[in-house]
Amino acid sequence: MKKIALWLALPLCLMGAEINWNANYAEAQAKAKKESKPMLVIITTEQCRWCRKLEATTLEDDGIISTINGKFAAVHVTRDKSIYPKNLTAKMVPMSYFLDPNGKVLHSMPGYWPTEDYQSILNDALRKYKK
Repeated sequence: MKKIALWLALPLCLMGAEINWNANYAEAQAKAKKESKPMLVIITTEQCRWCRKLEATTLEDDGIISTINGKFAAVHVTRDKSIYPKNLTAKMVPMSYFLDPNGKVLHSMPGYWPTEDYQSILNDALRKYKK
């Protein structure tokens, strides 16, 4: 009976998972160096409807959350308000940057992307990091 209850409760534990965002760029870079993983820097603005859509849909998907939490040191910054390197320009938002632990840009992708496409983008960035 306990095993049945455990199996029924497991999906509830998985629901509500969220991305483990680092507090700032410097913290994400330190984690990337320590854990030898690439960085994901997402730049948004406060008034961007596509940013809100990315946050409310794609970045709430369990598969996306699992990939980001397991494979990246992630940070979410606000254009013109957060401190991050000047070479990460975001003329359009949302903007996803993928960097090596030293801050070298490996790949960047502007705009909102649905879950399946964003998962593919994450996988491409991981491949570029491993090269």
